[in-house]
Amino acid sequence: MTTVGIVTGAGRGMGLACARRLMGTVDTLLLVDRDEATVSAAAKELAAAGDGSAVEPFVLDVTDRDGLAGLAARVTELGTLRAVAHAAGISPTMADWRRIFAVDLVGTAMLAEALRPLATTGTAMVCFASMAPLLANMAADPALAAILDDPLDERFLDRIHGSLGPAVEDTGVAYAWAKHGVHRFVRQEAVRLGPVGARVCSVSPGVIDTPQGQQEAAVHPSMDRLVRQTPLGRTGRAEEVAAVVGFVRPAKRRS
Repeated sequence: MTTVGIVTGAGRGMGLACARRLMGTVDTLLLVDRDEATVSAAAKELAAAGDGSAVEPFVLDVTDRDGLAGLAARVTELGTLRAVAHAAGISPTMADWRRIFAVDLVGTAMLAEALRPLATTGTAMVCFASMAPLLANMAADPALAAILDDPLDERFLDRIHGSLGPAVEDTGVAYAWAKHGVHRFVRQEAVRLGPVGARVCSVSPGVIDTPQGQQEAAVHPSMDRLVRQTPLGRTGRAEEVAAVVGFVRPAKRRS
């Protein structure tokens, strides 16, 4: 059996760290990123390391349904889906509120929908969420929960705005609710995948020292206070988050 792994957002940061961690655990590792230059460079770096997996770059925006279908088709050509680390996402300084929801929550649901038919015994998927909704102690009322739980509804963004009002246009607010939606989505997806012997979980990084994290810290100096309150008193490192992803991946190595 030829095994296949996928890492999204693999061009840099936590995605690239996860890709390094998954090398040697599958026969072929697909590195997914919307930026062709960075993902191609990442694939070249990992292939040169010679850690036992074939590496392919795959240029894709996770909100592109046709592109996701192409990704699923490529997995089918290569073998059996074993591991997915879905690290692609955008933070509050990177886009407006609509794009944040579209990538962080809707894109997560779209990727899962495309890959679900490929899941089998031993397949594991890890979706990146965030500490933001946990620190804010967010809880959706029943009406909002129903909207968050249906991210593939074509009216999703309008429904979210109707429920949360103009406050959701604040990108920090949008980000936290989108990641709360990821937490909810993963719990539901676990029920869908369980019957075939597959599993899914989420990881919720805090402030991590990546290019994206540095951009957020530059705009929001208050993040430094949050960092000082952590048990380690420092920002996290991408490779530390990747170690968590490595821990929850399937125990079985490549064929």
